[in-house]
Amino acid sequence: MSIRLVRDSNHLFDIDKHIRRQNLKRYTLQCTLAGVVVLILLFVLDAVTQTVLIAALGASTFIAFAVPRSPHSDPRHMIGGYLVGIFAGSLMGTINLSLQVTDVSLAHASMIVFGAIATSLAMFIMVVTKTEHPPAAALALGLVLNEWDFMTLLVILAGIISLSILKRLVLPVLMDLL
Repeated sequence: MSIRLVRDSNHLFDIDKHIRRQNLKRYTLQCTLAGVVVLILLFVLDAVTQTVLIAALGASTFIAFAVPRSPHSDPRHMIGGYLVGIFAGSLMGTINLSLQVTDVSLAHASMIVFGAIATSLAMFIMVVTKTEHPPAAALALGLVLNEWDFMTLLVILAGIISLSILKRLVLPVLMDLL
């Protein structure tokens, strides 16, 4: 059930009925907290690493603050998923670079193939180890498609650990928004 708010030429904007006045404050609080966490992480991490590789933290922040009681937002899934994503992405990225393909077209095709393998490998390991966290599969892909070093991996891990800690600290005031 939803409430109609505004009609534009193509769409009808709706607000779910469970977003009432009392919950609107909670929604605003949680979304603001998520934004502050991302702001802090970006200030700290962006200075050290490529933004595209830490972009997965934005998706993880959404999961952590929109559905804080979901198993996918607990530390096992978030940190474990990132460890798997880092393993799969760095492994496939390293194998891809070790091939030393000199032809530009072939190098591009190789990167695409190893990116797909990294994503599927991360997905497989996460499912088998019960550490499913979708943004970590994106991280695996990003590690094949972008340059990185050991410091980048440490910064990404520091980011997801920090996010897990910050979410745990404010968990008592959070509710599932979805």
